[in-house]
Amino acid sequence: MKKEMNLKKLLIENGLYTVLILILVMIIVREPTFLSIRNFKNILTQSCVRAIIALGVAGLIVTQGTDLSAGRQVGFAAVISATLLQDVNAPNKLLKIGEVALPAALLVVIVVGLVIGMINGFVVSYFDIHPFIVTMGMMTAVYGANSLYYDYVGSAPIASFSEKYTRFAQESFHLGSVSLPYLILYAAVATFIMWVLWNKTKFGKDLFAVGGTKEAARVSGVNVLLTFLKVYALSGIYYAVGGFLEAGRIGSATNNLGNMYEMDAIAACVIGGVSFYGGTGKISGVITGVLALTVINYGLTYVGVKPYYQYIIKGFIIVAAVVFDSMKLRRKK
Repeated sequence: MKKEMNLKKLLIENGLYTVLILILVMIIVREPTFLSIRNFKNILTQSCVRAIIALGVAGLIVTQGTDLSAGRQVGFAAVISATLLQDVNAPNKLLKIGEVALPAALLVVIVVGLVIGMINGFVVSYFDIHPFIVTMGMMTAVYGANSLYYDYVGSAPIASFSEKYTRFAQESFHLGSVSLPYLILYAAVATFIMWVLWNKTKFGKDLFAVGGTKEAARVSGVNVLLTFLKVYALSGIYYAVGGFLEAGRIGSATNNLGNMYEMDAIAACVIGGVSFYGGTGKISGVITGVLALTVINYGLTYVGVKPYYQYIIKGFIIVAAVVFDSMKLRRKK
């Protein structure tokens, strides 16, 4: 009986990772060349911006919330960055302005993300409205604002970026004989900052207190409204940085960039153990979830699985993650 209980606990605790490993094994059996330095580098490159976005979403999930506007915020930041950092001699220069410094452009998109995030946090907390509804509305509003701006500057894919922007987002450093993108360093810095905020500051303690039980946190002296403002503002900043890097990484931007990015971010968080029931999560889990999901996405594409089937598989993975999360919660109770 005890062995059966331990086996059941093991399956509940690690069931999702078992599923992901099985999928990975099938990919490797189908195409052994998947295990290569080149693919490893590509997976890391694709994971970097996704990790930054997922880190922004993770704090909201800890508070029993979510953010459906994340992808559209990433797209808005990408379009703003792209227009500000076009080369001054670009044949299709959209904004008739001189050269804009990288830090200045980054600051602009961070301020935009900060404002959008604070609006989300204020409405969610002050009016006690479910984040799903608030962020769904913001998703639509941000896409509308981005599309208006995009049409105003020319309504065409924005490209021909300044050399400094392209280098910043696309250049690599050497680790022995392997070259790795600087994006990895940016993602590592973003991860470290969020780890410190979650684990070494009063903000982190308040975040998990509010995520556990909002009313109990309020009684304990936690300023719930301020905590929500901080966590949503922080998420907006991370989306803005993600959009800034994504446009530079791809080399172009349109108003549709970022569409559905929030789904991958939310899925990665849940896979990594950030519970939708609130008050539970680790930064290491978020990064693990991002890497796992990117490996599966990249692997399925590598072996030629059609995108529609990939959506189905990803959907089942998300549902499985929530099911296992629910089972873990029931066991604790």
